[in-house]
Amino acid sequence: MLLITAIIIGFTIYNRPSAEQIEAERLRRDSIAQVDATRAQTEQPPATIPDSSNETLLEQGNNVADFFSTGQTVQSVVSDSLTALTTLPNVQDSALQTTSASEETVVLENEKIRLVLNTLGGSIQSVQLKEHLRYTGDSLYLFEDNEARFNLDLYNRNSVRLSTEQEHFTPIRSADGKSVVMRLQSSPQQYIDFIYTLPADEYMMDFDIRVVGMKNGLHPESLTNFRVNWEQKVRQQEKGRQFEERFSRIHYKYDRQDVQKMSESRNDRKELSEPLKWFAFKDQYFSAIVIGERPFSNTVLTSEMLKDSNYTKEYKAEVWVPGEVSTESDLISAGFQYYFGPVHYNTLKAYDKEIKEGTEKLELEEIVYLGYRWLSWVNKWLVIPVFDFFRSLGWGMGLIILILTLMVKLIISPLTYKSFLSSAKMRVLRPQIQEIEKKFPGKEQDMMMKRQQATMDLYNKVGVSPMSGCLPMLIQMPVLLALFFFFPSAIELRQQSFLWADDLSTYDSLISWSGNIPLITRFVGNHISIFCLLMTVVNVIYTKYNMSSMDTGQQTLPGMKNMPIFMSIFMFFFLNSYPSGLNYYYFLSTLFTIVHTYLMKQFINEDKILAQLEENKKKPKKKPSGFMARLAEAQKMQEKQAREQARANAKRNSRN
Repeated sequence: MLLITAIIIGFTIYNRPSAEQIEAERLRRDSIAQVDATRAQTEQPPATIPDSSNETLLEQGNNVADFFSTGQTVQSVVSDSLTALTTLPNVQDSALQTTSASEETVVLENEKIRLVLNTLGGSIQSVQLKEHLRYTGDSLYLFEDNEARFNLDLYNRNSVRLSTEQEHFTPIRSADGKSVVMRLQSSPQQYIDFIYTLPADEYMMDFDIRVVGMKNGLHPESLTNFRVNWEQKVRQQEKGRQFEERFSRIHYKYDRQDVQKMSESRNDRKELSEPLKWFAFKDQYFSAIVIGERPFSNTVLTSEMLKDSNYTKEYKAEVWVPGEVSTESDLISAGFQYYFGPVHYNTLKAYDKEIKEGTEKLELEEIVYLGYRWLSWVNKWLVIPVFDFFRSLGWGMGLIILILTLMVKLIISPLTYKSFLSSAKMRVLRPQIQEIEKKFPGKEQDMMMKRQQATMDLYNKVGVSPMSGCLPMLIQMPVLLALFFFFPSAIELRQQSFLWADDLSTYDSLISWSGNIPLITRFVGNHISIFCLLMTVVNVIYTKYNMSSMDTGQQTLPGMKNMPIFMSIFMFFFLNSYPSGLNYYYFLSTLFTIVHTYLMKQFINEDKILAQLEENKKKPKKKPSGFMARLAEAQKMQEKQAREQARANAKRNSRN
């Protein structure tokens, strides 16, 4: 109870709002009160901001001029303090007064990405990642044309709504080519700027919103928060649609909290009232991330599954972006950053290195799925550094996976040896186990209990634990499972070829067909992965060899003897659509296991092991401890219950 109380108190203190948040909430309440008072005096329509609508983008104003002019009815705009705020460094002044009534596009690019901005709405029309290609070999676009939508909603004091996506902006290019201003202008003193700044050799872009000349004409709610809508259809970029859908999802990070994710297997919607630091529209290997300079508030995120062959999902976000009102001039500003790039662990993690000490980390790398939290450390501290090191040497991915497999086998070899030694001890006792089977034959419960008791007594005398071989296997499981999660998420494998596989990040389809074959298509798909087939064949051979060499002589349940072989064959149907890099790893791992098992069998002398076990029988019998003690106690309890049941049955029969 004391611990629970301490946790609750600590959690309450940790999550209490900051002074800035309390002040922002106070200002919001004061704004609402002011709106209510104005509405009562002027008998205007309700002053609360109406919900946005995709069908009607400008509900009460015909154009931007109407919006600005109706905003002046409350109070005139002060414009003589704008001189220092209407231009950017290196902006061509000749373009400031130009207007545009037709739709134009402006290109903003660096070595990594190419953005096309559209004057209609002043938004991003397309994003191309120059260093990557679609699985078809075409240029890779995160979105293009009508596949994405950006809209800023503003309201004046008469509750007239301006939606920017249907307004024509004027482009203003900087002299250095690194930034573009999209300006929606009513007059030289009143305008809205969307400022796009793309540094050299970067995936991250700055986006700033400046509203000039409207501080006294805007609705109080629009002074402190800008409502922004961002929507995007997710293109199918990879050959394996099944995995692309599985790893495509929206991620988001609460301010000063952990990263969360939405469902990837169904339509999902989240209404988040807590402050949000960023959200990510992610597909399997690429993502668009929106990062707030200050935390977003009242965010609504929506993810919808699509059946369209060209798209996998559609994402939508409605966020309130905190605005900063200048105390010295008639300027309201807000901003955030866009990340358009690969879902690469080290690339995303590097952005935290630029953050000052004591400032909250972005943790963008958490959108790379590396398995459960208790497993992901293996990939973060072992697998990814190995891949990065050998890639820096220019080695091929097939060779890197080979080296990684050898390293994993060397790391877990002591555990494998201990497990094999335990099995060898059980194996040399097989003749004595068979003698016990003959002494207590039959499947009656009484005989089975005596057989188990005699077997456990034998193990106790020679100092063998049947579970000693299982513990090493359990210890190495985190490494094996971590690699299972790593390969489908590793963009390092994307479009890397090896032998017949042209892309190790998806299945190799050397054998494929079209159309639907009953049962086969349902469980296998329209292809056969050669690496998966080789892995299955080698695994069946190893399983049969292992079953024969590891037989301890104990009886097994009917049907369980061939279960390992059945499971090996079942893995083919399960892994046939998994990345060929993963199946290649499993193929190599099984081959190395066969070689390792053969070598251990040559070096371990089973006659010496048997002699040592027989020598242990002469030693004073130790009292069982640990698992053996619990197992012995369980057997005694079971025997007692069996005797009581037998007596109860005998009494019942005597009465009858």
